[in-house]
Amino acid sequence: LHVGLGTFRPVKEDNILEHKMHTEWYRITAENAEKINKAKREGHRVICVGTTSCRTVESVADENGMVKEAEGDTSIFIYPGYKFKCLDCLITNFHLPESTLIMLVSALAGRENVLKAYNHAVEEKYRFFSFGDAMFIHD
Repeated sequence: LHVGLGTFRPVKEDNILEHKMHTEWYRITAENAEKINKAKREGHRVICVGTTSCRTVESVADENGMVKEAEGDTSIFIYPGYKFKCLDCLITNFHLPESTLIMLVSALAGRENVLKAYNHAVEEKYRFFSFGDAMFIHD
């Protein structure tokens, strides 16, 4: 995975559909694709660590949530309303407001849950952004 610098760029458009998403390079080996697919077939949860790995599996997953060996660039933009195909849970940082990352988190957890989590994090003085505290988002 190569995290793109655009990850940290805020969305400035009033209509998020007009936002030009940055690209990130990824590679999923055949071995790792099989591990992910085995977990899905056996009813286990797929837990991504970080938004880049989330974008990767969602970019290559088919409609059944299965992934294949692949390498390339992804510019997938995940925002509320997106239907996840492969990812079940996510471990990620507390992200900047107005970023594509907070939109991805909201797509998975729901806006109200994210607001509650962020309010709690502020009250408890959690550290934010790339070198801060993390959260586990699950169903």
